[in-house]
Amino acid sequence: MINSKSSEWVSRGKSIFQFVLTRCKAGYVKGKTIFQQSPWYKKILLSGAAFIVLFFIYLVMVDINFLWLFGKSPSLSSISNPNQSVASVIYSADGKAIGKYFRENRTPVEYEEISPILIKTLIATEDERFYEHFGIDFQGLFAAVKDMTQGRARGASTITQQLVKNMFKVRSQYSRGVLGQIPGLRLLIAKSKEWITAVKIEMFYDKKEILTMYLNTVDFGSNAYGIKTACKTYFKISPKDLTIEQSATLVGLLKATTTYNPRVNPKNSLKRRNVVLENMKSQGIITAAQLDSIKQIPVKLNYNVESNYDGEALYFREAVARSLEKWCKDNEIDLYSDGLKIYTTLDTRMQKYAEEAVDKQMRVVQQNFNNHWGKENPWRDENHQEIVGFVEDIAKKTQLYKYLVQKYNNQADSVNYYMNEPRRLKVFDYKTGVKDTTFSAMDSIRYMERFMHTGFVAMEPQTGFVKAWVGDINFETWKYDKVLSKRQPGSTFKLFVYTTAIEKGMSPCDTRPDNYISWDVMDKGEMVKWVPRNANGEYTGENLSLKAAFARSINTIAVKLTQEVGVEEVIKTAHAMGIKTPLNNIPSVGLGSSDVSLLELVNSYCTVVNDGKTHDPVLVTRIEDHDGNLLYQHKQVDKQAISYETAFLMTQLLRAGLTEYNATSQNLWTYDIFRQNTEFGGKTGTSSNHSDAWFVGVSPNLVGGAWVGGEHRSIHFRTGKLGEGSKTALPIFGLFMEKVLADNNLEKYRAKFPKPTQTINKQYECMSVRPAENDSIDFLNSDSLFIEEEEPEYIETTPPPAL
Repeated sequence: MINSKSSEWVSRGKSIFQFVLTRCKAGYVKGKTIFQQSPWYKKILLSGAAFIVLFFIYLVMVDINFLWLFGKSPSLSSISNPNQSVASVIYSADGKAIGKYFRENRTPVEYEEISPILIKTLIATEDERFYEHFGIDFQGLFAAVKDMTQGRARGASTITQQLVKNMFKVRSQYSRGVLGQIPGLRLLIAKSKEWITAVKIEMFYDKKEILTMYLNTVDFGSNAYGIKTACKTYFKISPKDLTIEQSATLVGLLKATTTYNPRVNPKNSLKRRNVVLENMKSQGIITAAQLDSIKQIPVKLNYNVESNYDGEALYFREAVARSLEKWCKDNEIDLYSDGLKIYTTLDTRMQKYAEEAVDKQMRVVQQNFNNHWGKENPWRDENHQEIVGFVEDIAKKTQLYKYLVQKYNNQADSVNYYMNEPRRLKVFDYKTGVKDTTFSAMDSIRYMERFMHTGFVAMEPQTGFVKAWVGDINFETWKYDKVLSKRQPGSTFKLFVYTTAIEKGMSPCDTRPDNYISWDVMDKGEMVKWVPRNANGEYTGENLSLKAAFARSINTIAVKLTQEVGVEEVIKTAHAMGIKTPLNNIPSVGLGSSDVSLLELVNSYCTVVNDGKTHDPVLVTRIEDHDGNLLYQHKQVDKQAISYETAFLMTQLLRAGLTEYNATSQNLWTYDIFRQNTEFGGKTGTSSNHSDAWFVGVSPNLVGGAWVGGEHRSIHFRTGKLGEGSKTALPIFGLFMEKVLADNNLEKYRAKFPKPTQTINKQYECMSVRPAENDSIDFLNSDSLFIEEEEPEYIETTPPPAL
């Protein structure tokens, strides 16, 4: 848009000067003709000339802010490089625009992308001498003054002057100086700055550029800034496809974006549109026949106001925004106004499959949860007793409660009355998405706290690229992202225990007994014995290989290994593989008692599949400015976290989760994912009292993880048959992979685990213990972590990885 050639600016400046000189000469000749019969004509002409000279001197003084009397004006630099708020657009890896970040929803277009009829309509309505003046229409100005003396209001601002108002806002954003503090002079000085800036714009830009800038800048109401957004908001079309009546409607509402808004005031909009059409007919743009025909057409809208929350993958986009905060600050970039093009790792097809998998499984989970608890309240303490005051405590944290306390001076009766007063509000519902109903604030809390929640994320292990991200069951209702929240990972954390053991020299075929074990630990200043238990409370007494123990998720053997290698070493391994959250240095850490996020857990599993190399999750691959200049490019940085041999052996242990007798991930066999020549591994996990259910599934080119649980840890199933990770979280991964592998466009994710490329010195093909023919496989064996812990008051959140 910007013409940077100095010679052209000089040429335009000369043209403007010649234009002014010509007009002055013409005025002098005309004045002389009129007044030559009068003895006073010389004095009048001389006075007029003096006024013009003084006026130009005044304008120069305003422009240079003489003696700081007038305040700053837009500089030549700001005029040649105008700063307007432009929405940043987020793109998926498969090339789709999935959303925007903006304060003013504006996406610029070029002149060639705008319908010619819109240009003609705009000029006919707003500035009919647009091509004749140099930014100030003196003929229109004098006519406006004359109309004012006769009691008729009339606008005299040119399109260029309106552009100055829209782009530079000289009446509000530029200092007023000493004289500008005087009410009577304030408007005159502001108007003078607009005139000066309008002339400068005419020097820097040609008429096409000015029209384009104006249409890209102007506010069309309904949070639609610029013609492209306006066309999409009101008609769902592009600017080049505007019809005559649509152009007249949009140009008509510029006079007052609320009064003539076709959505808010359709009658006013229709009248104003017809006035614009009549003006177009009077200027020969349309014929009388066209006018009569078009006036009969009603205003037809295809209305949709775009918000920051329109588009796809809302949780993912929020995570992207958070990940860019530091980068934007370091580079002095405004994500919401600088018109960035942000290219992400997300695949919209996989995102769709993830959302469908989450929706399908969570409907089942919710139905089971409702049937399980019936009319009973599910918020229970460690003794399975209903928590007294649970809803009331949540209510005290709401904005409504705080408002009522302040309004009624903490009078409990008044606060309770209004908290229990029924009112119309919207709540989440699986049948309708969001339903409009009648609830008191207290009843709405009781209703909403009975929902189960989830998070799901899928990543490429070799690149760390996040391909799908679902932060919960409904973004509109619950914006708190469960991919980033921190909960107890249960047995999924055993990955780090067994990885540490193998790194320390053990092999998958080494054996340990499943029997009683105790550990002396400090508890509130006293030494006590901690006795871990398996999920069913029993010990088989069998000598199990580490491979079988991991697959069957035997708690006692995981604790034995933690004791042998040391808690510190387990924590060190977890952090090396991708866990960022600080972990508690306690014996139960090996059973997943320390909170982590789903994102960092899945990323850690990627380390195993990626031959022991780790990297941070990647959300953004490239960022460009509005003109396509590269601002950021992701660079792959891998770090060898564990040895290749250990990574290969841990992959075998994960695969054993589907093949070993009584392995906890065998439910994955019930999904149609094995016909596409693809191999899998996985690990389930369930925390105390089934509060947190997990599953992380691995395949050679894709790793996915799911968490399922209540908003609060006191809300959960009472039995493993319903609450285990294999029953609640695993199906999300299974349903997701079914659709991914069935999509021929995503065949890159169909693969078998490769043969080792380096020498593997440790035995890993162990003899598996098989059940007798009449024995059934118990899919629920030893998934759960059983330790006693107080429930945290708040759930912490892990920020997404920053650039």
